[in-house]
Amino acid sequence: MTTVGIIGAGHIGSALAKGFAKNGYDVVIANSRGPETLADLVASIGDRARAATAQDAAEAGDIVVVTVPLKAYREVPVAPLADKTVLDTNNYYFERDGRIAELDEKKTTTSQMLQEHLPESRVVKAFNHIMAADILTDGSPADTDDRRALATAGDSDEAVALVTRIYDEFGFDTVNIGPLRESWRVERDQPAYVVRQNADELRQNLDRAER
Repeated sequence: MTTVGIIGAGHIGSALAKGFAKNGYDVVIANSRGPETLADLVASIGDRARAATAQDAAEAGDIVVVTVPLKAYREVPVAPLADKTVLDTNNYYFERDGRIAELDEKKTTTSQMLQEHLPESRVVKAFNHIMAADILTDGSPADTDDRRALATAGDSDEAVALVTRIYDEFGFDTVNIGPLRESWRVERDQPAYVVRQNADELRQNLDRAER
């Protein structure tokens, strides 16, 4: 049985925890306040979920989701994530994260920053441009007309293939943007950000992105 470690238990992390458990994964979830504060969330998910520290979630996960505020990405454990695929949901909100010059000057992306922090991991962009409430409600079976699509970006073909499979399990088509350096196309203030779109519409919105 595959275990998913989730570092961050906000709206996105909580929705993903419920979705992964529903799809048959075991879930180990952590936040910055301690496992005891996640008792209600874990109880709502059931036997497939347990709360832990970030270190424990990183160690337990065969796959790990990092869904913390960007300003906290350097607190993500490094060593236990070596040689693992790490799904990055981060977005840059300067109002919350403070100004980050490299991002303001368009020299890098949030996912590239996480990849630099986790040099031995396979970082891949996922679930960053969908509202948390839609993760568990907007999915539909494969081949459904106008099925919603989500984008991913990664430097590892293996990681992109994994996200493609996970998206399908959650009920979404996948559009592959390409390497991590292109992940800005689906971040805040871009046409593809937090709007419902099928695969063709998503590709069009990615093409319309301006940096």
